[in-house]
Amino acid sequence: MSNTQGQATFFNLTVILDNDVPIFTYTNLDGTAVCGNVVINQYSTISYQLIDQTGKGLKFVGAAFTTPFDKIIDAITISSDGSLIQLTDLDEVPGNTGFQFVLSNSSNTLLVLSSDPQVVNHPN
Repeated sequence: MSNTQGQATFFNLTVILDNDVPIFTYTNLDGTAVCGNVVINQYSTISYQLIDQTGKGLKFVGAAFTTPFDKIIDAITISSDGSLIQLTDLDEVPGNTGFQFVLSNSSNTLLVLSSDPQVVNHPN
């Protein structure tokens, strides 16, 4: 049976440019630096707020998973303005999964990939 109460985890994902190379930094809402990884032990929503400091009009368009059928992450949702992405984890399957955020930009039609955070499930 799923835990319907759940928990919410929030991160800021700041992107800057260093010699035209995107640099991704993950922080908690209070500004404390983190790696972006999260360990889950109950039904959860993991939210990443994009803070684009590149001047390139970055927006979330998706998340690419190295193992998309492992059932660690059950769904993703993106806000209409592309500034927030939420991962839904029902925490029904133990294990971990890696992924990269996929972002569009207003300068060209190429897509940008983030560094690789992970979700680790430890179901109760």
